[in-house]
Amino acid sequence: MKKLAGFILLVSMMALLAACGSTASTEGGESKDITIGATSGPYSDMVNKAIKPILEENGYSVKVVEFSDYIQPNKALANGDLDANLFQHKIFMESFASENNIELSEVISVPTAPMGIFSKSVNSLDEIEEGTEIAIPNDPTNAARALLILEQEGFITLNPDVNPLTVSEKDVQDNPKGIVFKPLEAAQLPRAVDSVDLSAVPGNFALSAGMDLLDALVLENMPDDYRNRVVVNTGDIDGQLAKDLKAAVESSEFEETIDREFQGFGKPEWMENR
Repeated sequence: MKKLAGFILLVSMMALLAACGSTASTEGGESKDITIGATSGPYSDMVNKAIKPILEENGYSVKVVEFSDYIQPNKALANGDLDANLFQHKIFMESFASENNIELSEVISVPTAPMGIFSKSVNSLDEIEEGTEIAIPNDPTNAARALLILEQEGFITLNPDVNPLTVSEKDVQDNPKGIVFKPLEAAQLPRAVDSVDLSAVPGNFALSAGMDLLDALVLENMPDDYRNRVVVNTGDIDGQLAKDLKAAVESSEFEETIDREFQGFGKPEWMENR
């Protein structure tokens, strides 16, 4: 009987120790061991340099996973391999969620590198000739950004009745120079500079390929909806991690790192106006 009582006492103590260990690694029932996904280059750098240190000061253990495309980070988030990601703007997030029947929510927008039009064969947009070929992103929302730059520079006219954030090639009403559009995977756009006249490269892929944003023939005037977001599954938007991510990005430490390490990134309105 004494042996049985001792055994029960030992089991109880082990359970108590396990509970204590669990309490140390969770808060409000949420794990403090988290994984954040980001596209390789400036946004994985932003997580590593500007977000991860702040979260770790608050007791989190943060693993950062890098991706080379725009598809897998959201799939990994939806299936639970990630707790949050940073790589996409609002329009892309909403479009991807709708097309893939998943629920995603933004936590907060962050400073974002603008898309630029680059060339090795043309020194100025004034040199664009009849039939010039331009590589553009093959996902609709980022293709719209490239088209808006061309309209901004007076090379094409877009249908004024369509949403400028989701405009596509079919909405080009006037193209006097007969510019030819060549849709490519976004990650291929930096290399396309060697093979086409012009290439519209999203800022993150330009920087990760070692390109200087200031070498672009023109940079976009970026609407806030095109600035990248920290994103979580909608079911987690009211959780402690989402609150801590938002607080990290809103902190003075985050902005100081942006000013020091990410010069040239356009800040979102909330950051500019506070």
